[in-house]
Amino acid sequence: MEYRTLGRTGARVSAISLGTEYVQDADQARMDAVVGAALEHGANYLDAWYAEPTFRDRLGAALRGRRDEVLIAGHLGSTQQDGQYVRTRDADLAERFVLDMLQRLDTDHLDVLFLHNCDEQDDLDAILAPGGLADRALALQRQGRARWIGFSGHTPASSQRAVETGLVDVLMFPINLTGHAAPGKAELLAACARADVGLVAMKPFAGGMLFQPEPTLQANQYVSAREGELNRREPVAPATCLAYALAHAEVSTVVPGCATAEQVHEDLGYWEAPAALRDFSGVLESFATYEEGHCVYCNHCLPCPAEIDIAAMNRLFDRARVQGVDDALRQAYAAMPANADDCLACGDCESRCPFGVAVVERMEAAGELFG
Repeated sequence: MEYRTLGRTGARVSAISLGTEYVQDADQARMDAVVGAALEHGANYLDAWYAEPTFRDRLGAALRGRRDEVLIAGHLGSTQQDGQYVRTRDADLAERFVLDMLQRLDTDHLDVLFLHNCDEQDDLDAILAPGGLADRALALQRQGRARWIGFSGHTPASSQRAVETGLVDVLMFPINLTGHAAPGKAELLAACARADVGLVAMKPFAGGMLFQPEPTLQANQYVSAREGELNRREPVAPATCLAYALAHAEVSTVVPGCATAEQVHEDLGYWEAPAALRDFSGVLESFATYEEGHCVYCNHCLPCPAEIDIAAMNRLFDRARVQGVDDALRQAYAAMPANADDCLACGDCESRCPFGVAVVERMEAAGELFG
């Protein structure tokens, strides 16, 4: 494992660490296997933004007796209500979920406390306002419940402004091939370097979108109009994606999400991958033009009033576009508690999506495809 410095914190972190998004619903055995495999490979940084109590309990059990081996990042503003993820700017509610995390992970502090999921300037204004989340994060830091303060965002402008406030020690931001030509990315990276802010590269695989080939199936006029926008290229190997993220000198650590121990071994075994897979130069031309509107299955668009798991639905839809609708996909669609046909077209999800995804139109297309 290679280790890098996490900006001005001075902490040494594994260049590839662990994101826990894909063990949110894992049973204890799988949670133990994933966390154990990561630590076995020398990973010493772990991001845990999800607020669901059972997930936190199982993560705490997996880390029992090993707390000192890992830096843990939590998120101020990530909550759970009525079974769904909800982003909040209520400082009291946000703090309750941070304290809940400390209790469930059996620790007295988080190493990084992120101001959670901010992409708009007015939202950042609210976070920085007196009595907002930034003040609460500082209070938790003074109490010894957080060592460093971070900021988690998806848009360069708001992330750069957060970095330039001087408040932020660590930034978590997507670094992947789909954002290679994103406007403002270079300026954001330069701001991190000037402020000596540690950069945690999230979504190195763009939610798995980079692993998929070009779609071959059209559903309706929505899909037809956007044909070629999604995955307009050949699949990219995980090692190639990781190499791209690690090539940015500003990046302290990359946090791929891993669902199984096998995926951990593949991702964190990056340095044993063939040199050809770690060469991303041949794929850069495919990403020379930046395009918005791609779902990376993060579910930051929730909560949904119809209780649709939007990320899971979009993932099924994109798989069906690639491989066609087979029995397995139809069964997975039918088994969902709420599916695309239940969409109310309210647009709340689109107002929260960091990537400009046309969720309502995609739900309509998915309903037609699986109907």
